[in-house]
Amino acid sequence: MATYHLSRALTEEGWKDDVVVVTDGITILSVAAGGPVPPDALRLSGIAIPGMANLHSHAFQRAMAGLVERRGPEDDSFWTWREVMYRFLAEMGPEDIEAVAAWLYVEMLEAGFTCVGEFHYLHHAPDGTHYADIAETGARIVAAAETTGIGLTLLPSFYAHGGCGGQPAKPGQKRFLCSVDDFATLMESSARHVARLPGGKIGIAPHSLRAVAPNELAALLQAFPTGPVHMHAAEQTGEVEECVAWSGARPVQWLLDNTPLGARWCLIHCTHMTDDESARLAAAGAVAGLCPITEANLGDGIFEAPRFLDAGGRFGIGSDSNVRIALGEELRTMEYGQRLRERKRNRLGPTGSSTGRHIFDGARKGGAQALDQPTGALKAGLRADIVVLDAEHPVLAGRTGDAIIDALVFAGGDGVVKDVIAGGRHVVRDGRHVRREEIAARYRTVATRLANGS
Repeated sequence: MATYHLSRALTEEGWKDDVVVVTDGITILSVAAGGPVPPDALRLSGIAIPGMANLHSHAFQRAMAGLVERRGPEDDSFWTWREVMYRFLAEMGPEDIEAVAAWLYVEMLEAGFTCVGEFHYLHHAPDGTHYADIAETGARIVAAAETTGIGLTLLPSFYAHGGCGGQPAKPGQKRFLCSVDDFATLMESSARHVARLPGGKIGIAPHSLRAVAPNELAALLQAFPTGPVHMHAAEQTGEVEECVAWSGARPVQWLLDNTPLGARWCLIHCTHMTDDESARLAAAGAVAGLCPITEANLGDGIFEAPRFLDAGGRFGIGSDSNVRIALGEELRTMEYGQRLRERKRNRLGPTGSSTGRHIFDGARKGGAQALDQPTGALKAGLRADIVVLDAEHPVLAGRTGDAIIDALVFAGGDGVVKDVIAGGRHVVRDGRHVRREEIAARYRTVATRLANGS
């Protein structure tokens, strides 16, 4: 049992003062405002908000952040970035993957993310050989989550081809590849590792229509009829054109027409959708997994959020390539993209409402759905995920109510988060993860070696 006193908190009933949250160590048992404070309560001074789910991460890519920002002889794009990524990952062993993931999860927790969906496709040795435990690298992701305390939904990725229509895989993709039978073994072993993690969940991640043939996708959905399904879709115009050339349909259109796409699905990016696709995806109840910072970094394009949200669409946010870990900045970039395209302000909030609060609420609800995690609200029965903002931080000076969320999203930077309780563990204190130094030291060693190509 653990009891927390929150001087101010965003609850399901709105902003409240003197909130007492009682947990069983993992789950919230009760939330009450304005009553007596138990003498044994841990007092968390500051402004408490629900933890946020980061629904899409490729952890290993954090170690290459900042190394792909040099203009090449050709027009740089996602496709040129991908070739650099393939060369980089060829140097990474299981221990490296764990070290990078652990540091990344420290950064996520310090930013206010309390759960992560790890879309994990770096399965095998650099030459494509399977490790003795086919889920060796997935086990390293679980270990990183266990060490840091972040909630985890592990999403092993199925990857078999190098382009739509079953094209041969490229040399740089050897580490990703599985047959349907291999993937079943991978999932069985991955599930055993995840089972040791309190609140750990597992789902499947058919990588994309470039990497998964229709018969393989059907087999995966039949073999795994429950749990999250995550898939990249319509991230780049080149991907859309390739899919049309192969099937006569755009990626989201093809999935809507050929799969039982519904609430357990999360389509990552959806950058390039038609009006019809937006309306149908919203009606299906699937989550659009948006990664605004990565999409900007890679030059993917701007998700047309207004028409999707106007149709009742659900969304969450992820940090994808992990070039920058910043909860508020992801939401800010999402909104600013719409402003730049339309040359107008406050595009994603209803008239008269807080834009920051509106997109914050949408992201926390959609993220929880996509990861099948009971998080995203200070409410009995959900994970004890509590983020406490530093009320003394200058960016929050004089802010009350929803203006606090607007300040976090549109004016905040690093250092606004003071404390984080994730799944009942007090993992961030005074802005720093409790194991930051040892995890950072290990990461620095690995990142230095990888950056130097040795």
